[in-house]
Amino acid sequence: MSAVEVIPAAPAGLNAVRLLVVGDVMLDRYWFGDVSRISPEAPVPIVRIEKREERLGGAANVARNAAALGARTSLLGVVGDDEAGSQVERLLTDDGIHSYLQRDAAISTIIKLRVIGRQQQMLRIDFEEAPSDTVLRDKLKQFNALLPDYDVVILSDYAKGSLVNVAEMVKVARAAGKIVMVDPKGDDFSRYAGASVLTPNKSELRRIIGNWSSEEQLTERAQQVRADLGLDALLLTRSEEGMSLYTAAEVVHMPTDAREVFDVSGAGDTVIATMAAMLGAGMSLGDAVRTANRAGGIVVGKLGTATVTRDELFPQ
Repeated sequence: MSAVEVIPAAPAGLNAVRLLVVGDVMLDRYWFGDVSRISPEAPVPIVRIEKREERLGGAANVARNAAALGARTSLLGVVGDDEAGSQVERLLTDDGIHSYLQRDAAISTIIKLRVIGRQQQMLRIDFEEAPSDTVLRDKLKQFNALLPDYDVVILSDYAKGSLVNVAEMVKVARAAGKIVMVDPKGDDFSRYAGASVLTPNKSELRRIIGNWSSEEQLTERAQQVRADLGLDALLLTRSEEGMSLYTAAEVVHMPTDAREVFDVSGAGDTVIATMAAMLGAGMSLGDAVRTANRAGGIVVGKLGTATVTRDELFPQ
């Protein structure tokens, strides 16, 4: 029997899940165009822009994915006091996400601009600055004030500077009995110690444990990380190899559920948002991971940072 066939029905309490996403907020801009010739100035294609789109990115895309499944979702983060920050606010409102964004006049909103020609990404340009210390202190105070109103916390770390206080956030949230999911970055996972679940991809975990030569070696090292950090579980997302879930009781490998891989950008956001929503609704860890695996398989068949609807995830 395949993993898809054992996916349970949508949990009844999904609409009641109160989910707080905290992390690096971005605006994803897409410029779509036609490519018909090479520039005479340099050996690069000329893209004549025909359409533009703007989507929520980073932690905002995590929130967007959770909201698409019906969870009552809020977002805490930092944007600049600029046009892009206002656009992020508008997009959050459109998606039914409650915004607790703080405006930092000292920075510009993080923007990822992608130029797409003939359905292929030709170029990505990033604009980013780290938030100021004053705004980060205010954000931590607001996190502590908001925490009692939520069941699940997702900490979405893109290493852009918004989660310098992540260790304290994990500690406070776990002490309050919350489910704490973390999408990690960097070469030091100790700041995520005590979280419920950590969801690194292969390259992120490799920075912590080094290369592995066998599945047995990977399991041994992953389990050591999970034990050292005091995690309930470590979920390794492995692209075309699927996912591996490591807990104290077992190791579960799930093959990829992707039918067609078109674009993997944002797939990790979909996975952690889906898993958090399912756990918040009372689904078991194993079923939540299988559901998240299915969601990831759906979203990679879409262009750019996208979401999965409840109807796609739980077809009648």
